[in-house]
Order: sequence, then C-alpha cells, then structure tokens
Amino acid sequence: MTTFVRVVESGSLTAAAGQLGISVSAVAKTLAKLEQELQTQLLVRSTRKVVPNDDGRMFYARCQQILNDIEDAEASLRAAQQSPRGRLRMAMPVLFGRLTFLPHVAEFNQRFPDIVLEVDFEDHRLDLIGRGLDIAVQVGELRDSGCISRVLNRGLRVTAASPAYAARHGTPRTPAALEQHNCIVSSRWPLWRFNENGRNVEFPVRGDLVVNGGDALREATLLGLGIVQSNWWTLSSDVASGRLTPVLERNAVEGRPLSVVYPPMRHVPRKVRVMVDFLVEITRVAAPSERSAKPRRRAGVPRKNGQMVFP
Repeated sequence: MTTFVRVVESGSLTAAAGQLGISVSAVAKTLAKLEQELQTQLLVRSTRKVVPNDDGRMFYARCQQILNDIEDAEASLRAAQQSPRGRLRMAMPVLFGRLTFLPHVAEFNQRFPDIVLEVDFEDHRLDLIGRGLDIAVQVGELRDSGCISRVLNRGLRVTAASPAYAARHGTPRTPAALEQHNCIVSSRWPLWRFNENGRNVEFPVRGDLVVNGGDALREATLLGLGIVQSNWWTLSSDVASGRLTPVLERNAVEGRPLSVVYPPMRHVPRKVRVMVDFLVEITRVAAPSERSAKPRRRAGVPRKNGQMVFP
C-alpha cells in the first residue's frame, strides 16, 4: 500500500523508488503483484507519467486512511511525551494563509517539531481525497462532501479605508453615503451587505477600480485608492496596526464561515487533531471582536420590533 501511494503521489515509479529507497524494478514488481492479487488494474502507465484510474483513485483513498490509522496506532504506543509526527498535507485560501496562518507557523513548528507541513495555497474548492490532502481550510457554506467539518469562525465583514483616503475624502457615516465615495469593487461581489435596523441590506457600490482577488483589494486599499469590504482575515491585521481605518462598524454583518475540513476516518491522526486545535486557536485570536463592531445599546433610544433604532 505504501508503494502504491508513493507512486500515485509522485506520478512516477522512479520517483517513488527514490522515496522508498528501493529499485525501480522492485516498485514495478510490487505494483504488478498488488494488481494481480486485487484482480484489477489500478494504474494507467504512459511514457511520461503514471496515473490512477477510477479503481485506483478509490483504492488510493482507502490506502491513505489505512496508512494514517497505522501511523496513529504506532504514535499512540510511543512515550506519552513524544510529539505527533509525520507529513501533514494541507490546503487553504491564499490570503488566509499569508495573513493568518503563516505568521504562526514558527509557533506550530516549535510545538510540534516532528510534523512536516506541506501547504498548498488555493482559493477554489478542493477534492481532499482525490488530492491526497489531510486537511483543508475552506470559505463559505460547505456542500455535503462526506468530509468532517468544523466552523472556525464566521467573523464580520470588514469595511475599511486607509488613513490617507479618510483624510482626503472623509468617511461614510451610513451605508447609503458610500455613493459619494470611491469603492474598490471585486467583480465577484458588486453588492456590499450591511445591517440596517436589524435587517441585512445589500447596497450597490461603484468606483474606478474593479479587481479580482482579496490580495489586490487589500493592496489597493492600503495605497489609499478607496474604500473596501472584505473578510475579516483579509483586513484585520491592517486594522489592528492602524494601516487601515474601519468604517461603518455598527453596520457590520456576519461574514461567510471559515471552516476546517478533513476526510472521514475511524481514528483521526494526532497530526490532524493538533492542527485542527491550532487553527481554532489562531482564528479565535485573529478575528476581530464581534462585540466591538456591533452597535451598543444607548439609553433613551427607542426600540422597534425588537431592534435598536439609531438616529
């Protein structure tokens, strides 16, 4: 199983042989014996690459689970003080990785020096089992993928501008006042959401810069080109440092959930468990306080339908 998994992941008998420290012919004989015992072909071989067929992909997913179980069983028998170990394959959104995860990697490495992190930064949804990933961070409501998921944080949508922009143009006091400002707009999100008297309301915004990607939105805002609205992990560090000034805080709405997901298995490997706990820890610290961004109740302000009414 280990030989088969290494061949699938490397796409090459030669590369797998190098990782396992055996000859290419030994790898080929092992694969041939495996396919003979299973009475089915698992791999499609070409002159350049070896890839699994449908049966091979299904078998690969099960092999990963079994090898993880073996690794976890061995780890549980080691001394209690021994830290989790092994290679942990992860994926996460680009900006979350850059601004929230990477600043804490040294801390994780210090706690768990025997875990080797292999991290892909990608913004689109991934097939964890097909990609051979142990764990992934995903944004938005999750479709039923058969994976185990845990919401890390929903946070609030953050609307912000640079101090330089605020000094030149002022800041809006109501969402409707955004019509008088230059908004840096994502082509994927032309409408911004705000809370008005307890209702989520969408406002069309406009500006002279339309960009794709949270990284570009953040950079343009730091340059003072306009006002932006984005996920908390995109802007929270800049707000905390004073590089950006939050606006319309009391109108902030809950953002899309940020979740950690991993394939189902009878025994979750220790390396996965400690990473899930670590992600919970750093997102709890990094997310802005929802309490501070919500409107505070003021004496003498009338209430309507259970919601605060602000002048």
